Amino acid sequence: MEGVIIGAANIRHSLTEDLLNTGGHIGYGVRKSYRGQGYATKILHEALKFAQTIGIEKALVTCDEDNIASGKVIIKNGGVEDVPFMQSNGVKSRRFWIDV
Repeated sequence: MEGVIIGAANIRHSLTEDLLNTGGHIGYGVRKSYRGQGYATKILHEALKFAQTIGIEKALVTCDEDNIASGKVIIKNGGVEDVPFMQSNGVKSRRFWIDV
């Protein structure tokens, strides 16, 4: 369908303490009706390519522990899991580093 936004990425040039724990350099999302079709993997891949152009050498990407699909997307893009972070609301954030 032409003109439909399938997903988006947010790229953060630097990390605050909060982003170091949850959020990371890159956040991404895919419209519910398009999930499971490889779009998230492609969006993250393209975001990593852009991150390289702005000087990010090692990108942090995070997801909630219960977001199994996102964890797989990050790993497909070279993510190496680091120590998780426990949020104040009790949700565990998985943290991955990707060499860009």
